[in-house]
Amino acid sequence: MERIEHRAAFGGWQDVYQHRSAVLNCDMKVAVYLPPQAATQKLPVLYWLSGLTCTEQNFITKAGAQRYAAEHGVILVAPDTSPRGDDVADAEGYDLGKGAGFYLNATEQPWAAHYRMHDYIVDELPALIEAHLPASGARSISGHSMGGHGALVIALRNPGRYRSVSAFSPIVAPTRVPWGQKAFGAYLGEDRSGWAQWDASELVATATEKLPLLVDQGAGDEFLDSQLQPQWLQAACTAAGHPLQLRMQPGYDHSYYFIGTFIGEHIAYHAKALYA
Repeated sequence: MERIEHRAAFGGWQDVYQHRSAVLNCDMKVAVYLPPQAATQKLPVLYWLSGLTCTEQNFITKAGAQRYAAEHGVILVAPDTSPRGDDVADAEGYDLGKGAGFYLNATEQPWAAHYRMHDYIVDELPALIEAHLPASGARSISGHSMGGHGALVIALRNPGRYRSVSAFSPIVAPTRVPWGQKAFGAYLGEDRSGWAQWDASELVATATEKLPLLVDQGAGDEFLDSQLQPQWLQAACTAAGHPLQLRMQPGYDHSYYFIGTFIGEHIAYHAKALYA
């Protein structure tokens, strides 16, 4: 990995690395915050997955998360949201193609050649982080919107790999809403029989690990009724006996003002699990 940005923050370092991804078949950027404790010991890692249109920059510049990561001794890793490059397939609009990887493994062309974000997040990226940085094998995962979908799905699909999971404004039932239906139709094909394996509200029914789900949702979110619909996850968790803490936050929208308000609570939540 090549470090291309290096900035002091809260006694630690906010860095950005670039590396060649064998899984995605392209060059990728990933933001890493190393808190001051990383100078002397290996630390647990919280992976953050961002939403539609985002890059590795949005979370590190808008969320104000570094101060809490420094307080709790947690490394923050924020990858890009999709493969990038001139030979990577793209589409018109913001909700498909570059910036909209949906954290799944595409099976349809032209997407399958690069869009394997699930395997990148679960396997390749942690291997790089743990090999090149002072990171232990303790991992948690969180994200926002499309990234909240990714965090929930990845945690549910990979029992034992994460100590905790949380999400802000996640797309909890992508098979039922326009954002998910558009992306799944393109990346996975029109045969919907395979879609459920990428839908958190479907996965909880068969989850072999009852990892508690922490979800914060703004009650004033402009996408609440059309794209997010947390009631689907709530109903599925109730039916499956899967622990869910769904916090509807009055007045908050879909923005980073919302994330910035509650990110400290989420990092404390993950730190407790990571250091248990």
